[in-house]
Amino acid sequence: MTVSTAFQMFATDAPAHHAAWMTAVGSLAAASSLDERSDELAYIAVLAASGMHSGLPFHVQRLRALGATRDEVISAVLVGLPAVGHQVVAALPVALAAYDEAS
Repeated sequence: MTVSTAFQMFATDAPAHHAAWMTAVGSLAAASSLDERSDELAYIAVLAASGMHSGLPFHVQRLRALGATRDEVISAVLVGLPAVGHQVVAALPVALAAYDEAS
């Protein structure tokens, strides 16, 4: 799976902070009532809505490995249209390239 250069540098150059972050991420995942697939769909929607496109390749590839279809990825990216507007459309090329690359 593709991890962004920024996240790779975070892990390499700030290992203690990275370890603390990953502990928090694991704790939040354990507290969630969502299954992994639903959680990844929601996370992709949040990444698209917030404009954090660098995280999309990793999470889209993970979602594909969990059995999501290309249409589900498109729907997850676009679910934020009513709330944040057309800015989510900018995430489509990144998300779909990651999905297609994983095939």
